Amino acid sequence: MDEEQDVVFEESDEEGAEKGAKDKVAKLKEKIVTLEKESKEYLDGWQRARADYANLVKTAEEDKKRMRSLAEESFIEELLPVVDSFAVAMSNKEAWEKAEPAWRTGVEYIYQQLMNVLKERSLEAFGAVGELFDPALHHAVSETATDDEGLDHTIASVLQQGYKLRGMVLRPVRVVVYKLK
Repeated sequence: MDEEQDVVFEESDEEGAEKGAKDKVAKLKEKIVTLEKESKEYLDGWQRARADYANLVKTAEEDKKRMRSLAEESFIEELLPVVDSFAVAMSNKEAWEKAEPAWRTGVEYIYQQLMNVLKERSLEAFGAVGELFDPALHHAVSETATDDEGLDHTIASVLQQGYKLRGMVLRPVRVVVYKLK
């Protein structure tokens, strides 16, 4: 009988070892599942952080472009009175003709350089006599009477040139408009 007990004891030992091994395997499987879950969470977090960073870089670049554009627009607006002064000086024919020809050529050259720089920055002048009045583009300073129906609501004269920057009205044209009597 002692032998049987030993055998049973050995079987019992094996069952315990097997049960211990199964518990260990189960615990390891649980740990693997937990680690895989953590790993996925870390990977997802890293991917979100990477996407957030890419979006941040893109937004920063867009903000930088927008700020540059606003600064450029502001600077160009500050230059428009200078452009107007050139136009007024050159439009006074009597005084302009009295100035020395070499001086006039120099002033015209400087004016043209300024206008070329502004044109490179997408500034364009608009508004001309004869155009149909458009309140989105023109600022009517006054009206002048006309008998011609074809001239009604057209521009009689331009008092101050209008400008668009990248297709948007920067400054409307100041005009006198024909009005039918």
